[in-house]
Amino acid sequence: MEDLDDDGKNSGPLKGSPTYMRQNGSFDSGRFIQGLDAIFDSDRSNDDAECYLLQALADAEQADDQAGQLTVLNEVIGYYRSRGRHEDGLPMIERSLDLARHMGLEGTEAWTTTLINAATGMRAASRYERAEKLYKQALASAERTLKPDDRRLAALHNNLSMLYSDTGRGDQGVQELQKALSIVTASSTDPDADLDVASTHTNLALALLDLPADDDQGEREQVLAQAMAHASKALDIYRVGHLEANPHFASALAGYGQACFASGQYGRAAGAYQQALGIIARDYGEASDSYRITQENLSQALQAAKQAGQEIQGPDKEAGADGEGSDPGTGADASTNKHSERPPMSGLKLARAYWEQCGKPMIEAKYPQYAGRIAAGLVGHGSECYGFDDAISRDHDFGPGFCLWLTAEDYAAIGEQLQADYEALPQEFMGYGPRERSVRARGEAKRVGVFEIGDFFESITGYRQAPDEDKPHEWLLLDEATLAAATNGEIFSDPLGALLSTRQGFQSMPDDVRFALISRRLGMISQAGQYNLQRSLERGDGAAAWLAVDEFAKAVASLVFLINNPLTVGYLPYYKWTFAALRQLSGRVATRLSPVAGELESILRLSSAACFGGAGFGEGGKGAAPAAERLTGQVETVCQQILQELRAEGLTNSSEGFLEWQRPYIEAHISSQDPVLHSI
Repeated sequence: MEDLDDDGKNSGPLKGSPTYMRQNGSFDSGRFIQGLDAIFDSDRSNDDAECYLLQALADAEQADDQAGQLTVLNEVIGYYRSRGRHEDGLPMIERSLDLARHMGLEGTEAWTTTLINAATGMRAASRYERAEKLYKQALASAERTLKPDDRRLAALHNNLSMLYSDTGRGDQGVQELQKALSIVTASSTDPDADLDVASTHTNLALALLDLPADDDQGEREQVLAQAMAHASKALDIYRVGHLEANPHFASALAGYGQACFASGQYGRAAGAYQQALGIIARDYGEASDSYRITQENLSQALQAAKQAGQEIQGPDKEAGADGEGSDPGTGADASTNKHSERPPMSGLKLARAYWEQCGKPMIEAKYPQYAGRIAAGLVGHGSECYGFDDAISRDHDFGPGFCLWLTAEDYAAIGEQLQADYEALPQEFMGYGPRERSVRARGEAKRVGVFEIGDFFESITGYRQAPDEDKPHEWLLLDEATLAAATNGEIFSDPLGALLSTRQGFQSMPDDVRFALISRRLGMISQAGQYNLQRSLERGDGAAAWLAVDEFAKAVASLVFLINNPLTVGYLPYYKWTFAALRQLSGRVATRLSPVAGELESILRLSSAACFGGAGFGEGGKGAAPAAERLTGQVETVCQQILQELRAEGLTNSSEGFLEWQRPYIEAHISSQDPVLHSI
């Protein structure tokens, strides 16, 4: 990754961060994406990101890596679109289309994705005619390259609806959103707690509200009722799924507010806008367009409520429960909960704010000579380090806190005193605290505070730094959950790059080890899912079949992360967060095996009826046979998806469907002859 001086000139790689150029001069797209993420995560300037992108584009072209060029171009297009620099993005869009054609990608998923990105950029630039042609090409391509329940198809319909809305064809926009809703609902393992389903309901509500007013009052009231139903459903999904901490909750609240305002419920609209405004201020800042627009809507709603004699109230009686999401003036009684006005906040956001407002000033004041040497962030054990924390997980090891990492030399000099000063920081912050510490997070096992870098990683992994590449047996002793805990979270500051360098070592699993693990996972997938599950069901041994499903699911989840490469996507965390991590990974663009997360959840739901006959029936009794047939069918579907991905990645040229027999083909890619890496 390129670091940039203030004048925008390259100053060489940032210490501790990955470079996208390999030693042999080839371009590494995965490391390019990781470097870009690091820039955005580090709050470095937009100029840094643009220079990095343009330099990467030039380097990929120099390396004659067309796939790398296309990856960078798509990121450049997205960057310019997100900054409102639509004219700058237009030549990049045309370049991406020409390159994709030159690469012969027409008729592939990559071509569909390129068309979607291009059309969206054209729409943002108000090139509506060109955008519509590209969207229609993308739809035709998607019908050939994507499955009917692929969420990228839903996103395509959603984007096309926005084009129709922008060009005064609201009815067609509503139809496209209804198609999108049908797709995301059908593909969801739990539509009542699915973020994409909620967002589509909100979009539908807004599209209905934007339809021209009809002279028929009865028909207009029916449209308003439909809009309110969609807006209310979106809020229900956020609450059922405990998704209120997600920034998109503000959009759902604002959409609900708009539906209430259109229906004459001004007081409820004001309450929704107030709650949305607090979330926008927290996540996007008061200088954002979203904040300005919502503030204007709130002002109108407050004025209308006053004129109508309506009291200000939250979206419903549950809003602000347990102090989450409540806002002054929404009718909540602040005296009932001392935290009633605190903003909903994830552990990572709380840690960053606590560092910026309390930790960083303390270090600059008391340790000025070390301010450019101390790393800060939040990494390690705990749901907040993965970004998976919610209201339920805050009963332990949650509250203001962050990690400070020092080199061995610095720790010996100031470690003890710095820990004392850290502990003297305010124990309550932004309405949270003091931090609840469980027995497992005290003393030497503390999760926040001051650490020597080697000690920190040793406390998690048993190693002060990652094993060498020529020690695969040591890598294989490190399970994925352990590696996930050592490489998760966020680094807020690392002036020396020493922490990032050590951390990157654990992220960089050697390819030989990764291929060996992929082979092992294929072995378990085939034995548990394709072999022993069926045999256990035929024996009527529901318990054994249940355990086979469990082993199959764990192996598949691990394989998804290994195929996508932990260097780029991280490691699979421990079992509690397996599906949270899978859902998150599946939602990323260009994720390999993205449909598998939903398939696995469906398999787990079916396993109850398949293995034990369903609720109320004895093992193997009524209801078991149809479910067992569906279960084994879905298991085979997942295995076929895995085989297709292995072939697409060039890891095998065999079409053998029993995945055990694919292991030799995978292991042929292992360069080392160390027997620990090969199956017998």
